[in-house]
Amino acid sequence: MEKFKIAIQKSGRLNEDSLQILKDCGISIDNGKDQLKADARNFPLEVLYLRNGDIPQYLRDGVVDAAIIGENLLFEKAKDLVVVEKLGFSKCRVSMAIPKDSEYRSIKDFEGKKIATSYPNTVMEFLQSRGVNAELHIINGSVEIAPNIGLADAICDIVSSGSTLFKNNLKEVDVILKSEAVLTIAPSLSEEKKAILEKLQFRIKSVLRARESRYVLLNAPNEKLEQIISIVPGMKSPTVLPLAEEGWSSIHTVINKDTFWEVIDELKEAGAEGILVCPIEKMVL
Repeated sequence: MEKFKIAIQKSGRLNEDSLQILKDCGISIDNGKDQLKADARNFPLEVLYLRNGDIPQYLRDGVVDAAIIGENLLFEKAKDLVVVEKLGFSKCRVSMAIPKDSEYRSIKDFEGKKIATSYPNTVMEFLQSRGVNAELHIINGSVEIAPNIGLADAICDIVSSGSTLFKNNLKEVDVILKSEAVLTIAPSLSEEKKAILEKLQFRIKSVLRARESRYVLLNAPNEKLEQIISIVPGMKSPTVLPLAEEGWSSIHTVINKDTFWEVIDELKEAGAEGILVCPIEKMVL
């Protein structure tokens, strides 16, 4: 069978998270140190470890069939490539930042200023859409130091926690875009490659659904069943099983992790007891 070639970042956090989701999909990668490519033992997949900035061109040229990269890179270098899945990890934002002692009123404050960035296309489009003209200094590397050495009045860079900005006496003043890891594909795939992609996406969706959900088991008095079931409707409907103690039932269901604590509070108020919460490894619909 023809192997499906997927590119991931050569090193760094995105590399680790990309390998983790493949592992969670049940795909075993023979990953040796400093390898440029590795084969999967149990899935028709070959992983290529590439420099982040080179990946879009490899996709366009058909050297790789798909890639796990940040949306911010696509926005900067490859708006023509199609995103087939948002992956929910490596979240960050591309933001404008200025020295923390500087006053900021609006985007118009960047008029005529010097801005250091590794994302010139992103910054230029953002400023032009707001009628602002500025001078860009393209830097590959430590953009945050530019205002401190007098190279620029402001910067535009990736921000995650904001700690790097803080350490360099900068403050975030405008978010251009929010980004996360995505699965993107080459412009042209053979039918065989499309079939492999479909299987890979099926596994990824199952993993992502599981990451966003929690399995909940609880005990409830039968007179409160209707109220509790309305709080936790489940995937289709909750499983309700009678307990050995008369007048009580056990309810099994799935809830979204983002609303977890709010739902738990409602369940307790409705009379639920013995609430047990478990992570879900996979969720196949």
